[in-house]
Amino acid sequence: MVGGTVSTVAVNDLGLVGDRGWAVRDLERGGIRGAKKIGGLMQLSAEYTGESNVVAITLPDRSIVRSDEVDVHARLSEALAHPVHLEALAPSTDLEHYRRGPSDTDDFMAELRGVFGRDDDEPLPDLSIFPPVIMEFESPPGTYYDVFPLMLMTTSALRSVAAAVPEAAVDVRRFRPSLVVDTGDADGHPEFEWVGRTVRIGEVELAIGAKCPRCVMVTRAVGQDMPADRSVLRHIVRDLDQNLGVYATVIRPGTIRVGDTVVVS
Repeated sequence: MVGGTVSTVAVNDLGLVGDRGWAVRDLERGGIRGAKKIGGLMQLSAEYTGESNVVAITLPDRSIVRSDEVDVHARLSEALAHPVHLEALAPSTDLEHYRRGPSDTDDFMAELRGVFGRDDDEPLPDLSIFPPVIMEFESPPGTYYDVFPLMLMTTSALRSVAAAVPEAAVDVRRFRPSLVVDTGDADGHPEFEWVGRTVRIGEVELAIGAKCPRCVMVTRAVGQDMPADRSVLRHIVRDLDQNLGVYATVIRPGTIRVGDTVVVS
């Protein structure tokens, strides 16, 4: 669903504490699904209520349904025009919970092009950067993130995309980074140079593993004020070698606060 901004966040081995604690299961096709498959999820937002793992979900009509209400599944299904079941994060040992549902088509390449939002004449990303586990499971068991625990972007990257595609709605919510690093007046995409290096943010230490190939998600309509737009993805594929932002894993957990110093080594 649509991401939000916080001023302080705890970080553990699995990323931001509280992030991606819920998901929907596709009752028509099977499997846990995100907005790659059910784009309407990006019209919804959620926040914790303060009660134990209970979230309040804001629907497109501005009404709110809580995860502990008996009609939550029906109301989400109605809002998405697709039958779904809301499910909390399950233990990593529950492999069936995370197993991929059937593909939309028997054409594997067509399926990949749909997921990555690629036109017929555009290349697919290098899939070798992804761990093999995601071929069998929708997400690494015990998590609801796509591939890696964190994705970082810089203010320079956001500014550069906005300059390259001035007609598009370039908003941080479209790209869903876990963390945004203020890189001042730096040009381009300085985070690309961090791959293979260590980034320390306050007391937290991260390993930057790979550039982030972008998919159909960046084309989705977001909330009620950002229309669907494929031009941003065309720029990313054509001019940025398909990547925007970088993936990270956690070396040392802790707490990150807005204003913490960032050190790349």
